[in-house]
Amino acid sequence: MIRPFKIAISDDRLSRIRQQVEDFDWQDFPDAGGWRSGVGLGDLRRLVDYWLTTFDWRSQESKLNRRQHHLADIDGQTLHFVKQSGDGSRPPVLLLHGWPGSFLEFESLIDPLTGDGHDVIVPSLPGCAFSGRPDAPIGPRRTAALMDGLMRELFPGSRYLVQGGDWGSAIGAWLAHDYPDRVAALHINMMTAQADGVDPETTEEKAWAGRVSALAEEERGYFLEQSTRPQTLGIAMSDSPVGVAAWILEKFGVWADVPRDDAGRPDLWAAFDEDLLLTNIMLYVAPRSFVTSTWLYRGRVLEGSHVFPAGSRVSVPTGFAVFPDPVFPIPPRSLAERSYRIESWTQMERGGHFAALEQPDLLLADLRAFVKNIR
Repeated sequence: MIRPFKIAISDDRLSRIRQQVEDFDWQDFPDAGGWRSGVGLGDLRRLVDYWLTTFDWRSQESKLNRRQHHLADIDGQTLHFVKQSGDGSRPPVLLLHGWPGSFLEFESLIDPLTGDGHDVIVPSLPGCAFSGRPDAPIGPRRTAALMDGLMRELFPGSRYLVQGGDWGSAIGAWLAHDYPDRVAALHINMMTAQADGVDPETTEEKAWAGRVSALAEEERGYFLEQSTRPQTLGIAMSDSPVGVAAWILEKFGVWADVPRDDAGRPDLWAAFDEDLLLTNIMLYVAPRSFVTSTWLYRGRVLEGSHVFPAGSRVSVPTGFAVFPDPVFPIPPRSLAERSYRIESWTQMERGGHFAALEQPDLLLADLRAFVKNIR
């Protein structure tokens, strides 16, 4: 069943959040060295000060509600999604966000794509924003099944296009792998799933693997925590909006393609403004969804969906938009081709992990070029 939905956080909930932000105790808060050991306190204080003095959730809520929001019950799971219709001359497009992003990431892509004739669907992943909480952690393969169920409900008998980054790339990959009769094409800007047994072979591939391993030493602590102990983390974060803001802001600062000084401190304000960052953070805080937003990491472990079955491959046309992600570099094409049917490979000069927010025009242009001849 599909029904309209309007975002309406209660006044009591907003008052509670504000009180918690005001009550956060900064006194004698230790600094472990700017951004060298986690989020930069100066940037966090800037964001929190803006939260208390300038940020207006009701204004942002009103802007979000200009889109058509819906809820759908798919195989026991409630999914929130934004839907905007084109003229139906082109296949529907499913846009999939990751963590710690949200449906907000694709705001700049919706109108151009519907103008091209596509119907555009932008869901919130299970446990995120206004989607329902799963009964237990589920991974990207199960999430892919839910997303296909949603698209079947909305567009029975129609094939559709998928674009995703971060978790969206993994879910999109499983959609293309498991439902090749439904997915007309896959476009991704990160590779998080590959065929079992596909290992680096060439000098270039081995160099990439070495870089990934070195980055993991410094950058994967959050991933291990969310993959193994999301419940404990959720309890720690559940009553601290500032804690959630710090956890998320760190990722925007480290993962984005932004200027950095000699000490490695990011100028994240070169790519993002306070209203955008706080609206995205509030989509985790206001509906109390941070706790379950991390369950996808645990679900991936439990279902073993980091690899496709040995000998299998994504058979639908696949396009890669290769942005210079500072933490999650896409492997060389030679390695990716052993798991995907690649028909487009675009090396971008700028833009990081949050491509749809950082460089929406580049992402849109590449997606358009890739799908223009796909029916």
